[in-house]
Amino acid sequence: MASTSGGGEKLLTNPPGDSISKCLFASNSNNLLVSSWDKTVRLYDVSSDVEKVKYEHKAAVLDCAFSEDCSTAFSGGLDRELLMVDLETSSTTVLGSHKSAIRCIEHSERAKMVFSGSWDSTLDMWDPRAHNALAGSQDLQGKVYAMCLSEWRLVVGTSGRHVYIYDIRNMNEPEQTRESSLKQQTRCIRSHPDGSGYILSSIEGRVAVEYFDPAREVQDKKYAFKCHRSMDINTGVQTVFPVNAIAFHPTYHTFATGGCDGVINIWDGNLKKRICQFPAYRMGISAMDFNYDGSLLAVAVSYTWELGPVDHDRDHIFIRTVRS
Repeated sequence: MASTSGGGEKLLTNPPGDSISKCLFASNSNNLLVSSWDKTVRLYDVSSDVEKVKYEHKAAVLDCAFSEDCSTAFSGGLDRELLMVDLETSSTTVLGSHKSAIRCIEHSERAKMVFSGSWDSTLDMWDPRAHNALAGSQDLQGKVYAMCLSEWRLVVGTSGRHVYIYDIRNMNEPEQTRESSLKQQTRCIRSHPDGSGYILSSIEGRVAVEYFDPAREVQDKKYAFKCHRSMDINTGVQTVFPVNAIAFHPTYHTFATGGCDGVINIWDGNLKKRICQFPAYRMGISAMDFNYDGSLLAVAVSYTWELGPVDHDRDHIFIRTVRS
């Protein structure tokens, strides 16, 4: 079966007090790691609706990641520090820092390394087992806006619409350097579960399906499409919304997109069609993730400042049951 659709949902109690930057399920349980602009990183047991762990940074947290066994969290943000926190003991280690905000973090199970991408236009590699954790650094063209891992490949999207594809076994230089096929700023990148490529979204309400293999016959398969747009039937004016979040279903390999319109769409990338659309939430979707078996979808509903400083509802995390 190649489709997924939404079922019932529940609100997670005690959500963060400000915009949610990341929500990430553990690979082996229904524990959910959540980072926020309220300076906190929280670990929830979604099954029992319990906040198990909470720790703080000195400023807003922009991303977080689990270790291989999900016993450790890595996080970073506007305070420029990369933290490693033992989720059992709350022991905290500062692995290192950047000169500007840390926007993206990925942990590689295969390489046993942590990668941090920053607004200082660098990509750093850290060995959490070493006393001197910094294992290497790459200078990039532009601030890091999005990042994802796909087996041995690391994909980094920066300002200026640059996309770098690295083989993490050889970080001396990118395996490929591309220009985004979308005409506006990159907002999110997520790798396809089968390792064939990645999905990239932008602030212009568009999504691109890309492939790693540079062969012409493979590159001819890539495509982009419009989504997360609305039309005023009275004025004919179209509103375009940033696509903030992408999440792949772990079994069917369909993918969800979430935008500032508060809408979640489910897509079949192979058939190039939308499967379903969930009713709109009252604020934008800032982050989302499927759990390990695809039975749950965590949806972070947050105001992402697209209209400036205006009154808005409180941020929430919805846990949606997914029907096959």
